[in-house]
Amino acid sequence: MKWTSIRTKLIVFLLVPTLICIMATMYVSYSHTTKSLRDRAVDENKNLLYQGYKNINSLLQEINRMSLNVYSDGDFYRLLEAGYDDLSSDIAIYNSLSYISTSLPHLSQVYLYSVKDSKATLITDNTTPKRWLAAAPYHQSSLSGSSPVSVQSTHLSNAYGLRLPLTQFIPEPVFTLHRRIERIPTSQALGYLSIDVKLAALSEIVDQLYEQDQEKLYLVDSSGRLVYSQTTGLLGKPLNAAWYNSQIADSTQMQGYFEQDSSVFIYQKIDSIGLGWTLVKQIPVSYLFREAKEAAAINLLLLALLLVTIIVLTILVSFRITAPIKQLTRYMNQVQTGNLNIEIRPAGNDEIGVVTEHFRSMMDTINNLILREYRLELASRTNELRALQSQINPHFLNNTLQIIGTLALELKVPQIYGLLSALAKMMRYSMYNDEKVVTVQNEMDHVKAYIQLQKERFENKFSFRCEVEEPLLQALMPKMILQPIVENYFKHGFQLDRQDGYMEINVTGLTPERMEISIANNGLPIPAGRLEALRKELEQSSTAEERELLQNAGQDSPSRRDAPGTGIGLGNVLARLRLVCGDNALLTVDNLKEGGVIIRLEIDIVVESERI
Repeated sequence: MKWTSIRTKLIVFLLVPTLICIMATMYVSYSHTTKSLRDRAVDENKNLLYQGYKNINSLLQEINRMSLNVYSDGDFYRLLEAGYDDLSSDIAIYNSLSYISTSLPHLSQVYLYSVKDSKATLITDNTTPKRWLAAAPYHQSSLSGSSPVSVQSTHLSNAYGLRLPLTQFIPEPVFTLHRRIERIPTSQALGYLSIDVKLAALSEIVDQLYEQDQEKLYLVDSSGRLVYSQTTGLLGKPLNAAWYNSQIADSTQMQGYFEQDSSVFIYQKIDSIGLGWTLVKQIPVSYLFREAKEAAAINLLLLALLLVTIIVLTILVSFRITAPIKQLTRYMNQVQTGNLNIEIRPAGNDEIGVVTEHFRSMMDTINNLILREYRLELASRTNELRALQSQINPHFLNNTLQIIGTLALELKVPQIYGLLSALAKMMRYSMYNDEKVVTVQNEMDHVKAYIQLQKERFENKFSFRCEVEEPLLQALMPKMILQPIVENYFKHGFQLDRQDGYMEINVTGLTPERMEISIANNGLPIPAGRLEALRKELEQSSTAEERELLQNAGQDSPSRRDAPGTGIGLGNVLARLRLVCGDNALLTVDNLKEGGVIIRLEIDIVVESERI
């Protein structure tokens, strides 16, 4: 099907808006669904991480409370102050540390260093308690800052400097609470207590916060090291992730979220005693929007079915609408071949049926008019005779001028011959009314003949110059355009008391497709008020002039051509320019600073191989 066909356009214009509306609806629906899913997931996971924060904080607070038993156990605290070195003291210390190690599940080891007697004690799960002389406390346990409590991030458990082999001791991931036992009310250290907690204690809490096969969850300490991760090999190592360093590390908000690297990240900071951890949950966008994608896939399937239905219905409707038009076209083709007696059948009661009925009525009228054709033929013959008779007088006058010119040559008066030749040229140029378009060269020759007569009339009181660019000599322009403009100078601007009158015509190319014709003189300028009125008349009356030219069918309009002060037919000239050359033809009138008037014409360049 061709694009110029109504059927094709109808099908396209029905399908394209429908498709655009459906696609726009799907896009808006998908965007709204994904936004709703994102907002809902963010809200739910914020609440979930907040609950995880509460559970982790409760665990840490419980471990911290167990570490404070050293102050509530009077015998234990007194032994630390006095530093007894006997079996009963060892047993008392063992009992207190054993109570701490068994008070909570998932406690791995309890380490104590006594400053008074420089002894270290280690209670390890499934091993015999050990007590040994140590010159200094274990370096991680020895807290020297202002805070007496610190939580060490996930690391492998160790023997706290004990060199004796420990049977059944297997290092495992733990995090440790270190406490400095102080002499109340001073901050003097009596000892150092460290409690190792198995990572399973955190895992029981954290594993409930995410889908392990689709999502990821990280527990990061204040220095950026991983306290918890699905990948055990990364525990205790720095989290080298751009999203953490740019979005979370320096954030002061306790809770927030952001989207980066095709994932949505929700974080919750844990501000508890002795630590500054952060829970981070990473949800892939593909997993988050899985429901929206499933809905989009269903919508695409429905769209495909809908499009097939729409295409079928559109084609049926378009064929139903355009079939009568094609039938009407066939009727017209038969009429064009000369068959005026075709049978035109009704095409329905719609608009196309009305057109078909009018076409049938028109053909009936044409057949009736053919019966009176001979009358029209007779009238045409009569008009042709009258046209021939109207051409006799101009031809007779032209021939007479030639006879007089020949006689002037015989009498040796060449000046008279030159004037008669110029007048003859003007008559011949104006007699051929069937020529609507001429070359710039022909129009200039006509103007030069007119100027020759005016020079004789005004006794050479003015000079004339004409310059035309060589490529523009054969460009086409409307006939009899320049002579009425030139005539304005002698009718309204020429000064008889001056001997230096001047007129100049220049034809130049503005662009490869457009040229300008300027007619300038040094005569009287147009008064400012009249010039403004003339410009407005040219703007507002060009359409009216075109209608007048069409109605007069080539006849002049004396009322407008000779209107006082307006010049000879400038509105008429502009109207003819636009009728022949198009609506982009321009005519402007301006006064020159040094005196005089300049009129500019701008029209498209058309050469002989083309037609305007």
